[in-house]
Amino acid sequence: MISVDPRKWLLLIHQIPPKPNALRVKIWRRLQQVGAVAIKQSVYVMPLSEQSREDFSWTLKEILEGGGDGSISEARFVEGLSDEQILSLFHNARKLDYERLIQDANALLSDWSSGGSDPRDPATKGPAQLSRLQRRIDDIAAIDFFEIPERATAELLLKELANLLSGQPSAGSQAGAVVGDLTGKTWVTRDNIFIDRIACAWLIRRFVDQKADFKFVRGPQFSPKPNEIRFDMFDGEYTHEGDRCTFEVMIQHLQIQDHALGPLAEVIHDIDLKDEKYARRETEGFKALLTGLVAAHLDDDERLIEGLRLFDNLYAYYRRQKRG
Repeated sequence: MISVDPRKWLLLIHQIPPKPNALRVKIWRRLQQVGAVAIKQSVYVMPLSEQSREDFSWTLKEILEGGGDGSISEARFVEGLSDEQILSLFHNARKLDYERLIQDANALLSDWSSGGSDPRDPATKGPAQLSRLQRRIDDIAAIDFFEIPERATAELLLKELANLLSGQPSAGSQAGAVVGDLTGKTWVTRDNIFIDRIACAWLIRRFVDQKADFKFVRGPQFSPKPNEIRFDMFDGEYTHEGDRCTFEVMIQHLQIQDHALGPLAEVIHDIDLKDEKYARRETEGFKALLTGLVAAHLDDDERLIEGLRLFDNLYAYYRRQKRG
């Protein structure tokens, strides 16, 4: 991710001759490749950075050489479009990219985990399949300027595929810990939290340690101190296993028995892994609430406070249901 200030933007304002159409298509594709988003016809925006300036400059050069016209401007939005609305355009664009990748990775993970094919069999071409997915995530990450939550899910899935390919156990396949030994710890996860991280934090606060502290860190990897426990991140003590999200893994490893956690885990699974495995009717509504929460709160501590309340309410709803 490049270093950007979400309050400062670069605009490319251009005009392209109607013919030949090939130039218009070429420029559109180039703008998609560099991660620009349209805020109106022929006006594209990118976060202000040296890389964005270079990308727009090369694009403008092609436009001018093709007989078009245009200009590049630095801008701040004062009225009309807000920074939050522009950020949501970038989030939505990359969200679609990651979701396609997640679907493909889930399908491959299901095939490899179920024994449908052996990833280490030369006929399966496991390394080539994983390499293609890795190239895709590298391309998406290069234009994911604000590290949206779906990125972490995609990275964890590729890590799990790599483990299966190498014959290693899952990153989170350690023996379950006694809940009493986990009090007084600091729980560490990646920043920009969303469904699985918020759910795990809720589980920790309700069933493990009501006063648990949380730390949000940048980057996919983190070396913990003796009193720190990682979750939902690379090599974490608790993270994805097979086709299960971290919330599901934690429930099993901590051996928590509560009938309301079953349907709650199904909702979290479908939102996090996007495989519609359980298709509960509550899922889309809860996803909308969480998406709105993330859009309204860029700070992780604020997201956690509001997110815990949402999970308290959904948990209370399931507690009132008959045991399955």
